Amino acid sequence: QVQLVESGGGLVQPGGSLRLSCACSGNIFVFNAVAWYRQASGQQRELVASISRGRSTNYAYSVKGRFAISRDIGKNTVYLQMNSLKHEDTAVYFCDADTFTAEYWGQGTQVTVSS
Repeated sequence: QVQLVESGGGLVQPGGSLRLSCACSGNIFVFNAVAWYRQASGQQRELVASISRGRSTNYAYSVKGRFAISRDIGKNTVYLQMNSLKHEDTAVYFCDADTFTAEYWGQGTQVTVSS
């Protein structure tokens, strides 16, 4: 059973930075893509960024130029570097990974941007 464990969330002031980690229990090459989603209170879950097996990346318009997704194959971990954080980035951030037959989610990590 694949497990995804997120970490790195917390409270940060506007303009600050955080790096989220998504540790995968297996080899991340089995996934077509690994993505970060977020869900703010009372809102739908939305895609933030994704990285494919071939290292192609995709970002939501709202985070382009501020967030960067990357991976460490040796550690089976995907990261989300978040810079210039804004109040509207406050949400629970989830890691998602998919194969041709299944999709896996982590438990989420809270990011709160507040002064």
